[in-house]
Amino acid sequence: MQTPQILIVEDEQVTRNTLKSIFEAEGYNVFEASDGDEMHQILSNHHVHLVIMDINLPGKNGLLLARELREQGDMALMFLTGRDNEVDKILGLEIGADDYITKPFNPRELTIRARNLLTRALSSVNDSEEKRNVDVYTFNGWALDINSRSLINPEGETFKLPRSEFRALLHFCENPGKIQTRAELLKKMTGRDLKPHDRTVDVTIRRIRKHFESHNDTPEIIATIHGEGYRFCGEVEEQ
Repeated sequence: MQTPQILIVEDEQVTRNTLKSIFEAEGYNVFEASDGDEMHQILSNHHVHLVIMDINLPGKNGLLLARELREQGDMALMFLTGRDNEVDKILGLEIGADDYITKPFNPRELTIRARNLLTRALSSVNDSEEKRNVDVYTFNGWALDINSRSLINPEGETFKLPRSEFRALLHFCENPGKIQTRAELLKKMTGRDLKPHDRTVDVTIRRIRKHFESHNDTPEIIATIHGEGYRFCGEVEEQ
């Protein structure tokens, strides 16, 4: 079994040491970076499964670096930061973070959330993909390519999806027409249980909808069912 590899991007030495000790005790390989330059250097030489990153960093901040990560690879991304206001959290999730934890943190909660993300990062084949043996789902002129984890618009442009968006959209394509609660979607996306005021699912759905809204002739693909959750309205075909 492959040993999970974690990269901690944190400019405070004491915090880095603490995180390194926590995750090495879990049996993970841990790399450290204090800024974006060191982060990219490590990523160019190692296959990292999970990046845990602060937002307040010297040089480029964590939000800018997260955008770069989403263009470069498919590793899981967690923000661990002292910035605890709702705007920062929503922005972090909008960019494509899979999780957002504020300092001071509970080590047990941190390791559980990280383990959930790593479980998905290390799963080379989704259970449902194995059962259905589907490579592509098409709907209303769009396509979800499972192998590349990409959304393809009617003109053939390809958009690499962050992990959370891909898992949500895949779950929708597997269950067209069925109402999906926020709790069900969050579990599929991150492995976490839904807590009060957690807006991760809503932010992710908003990001997915932006792709479809760029085409005026695309009908409503994901409908909000008030008080219940969301329903996928696309006409799905398997390939």
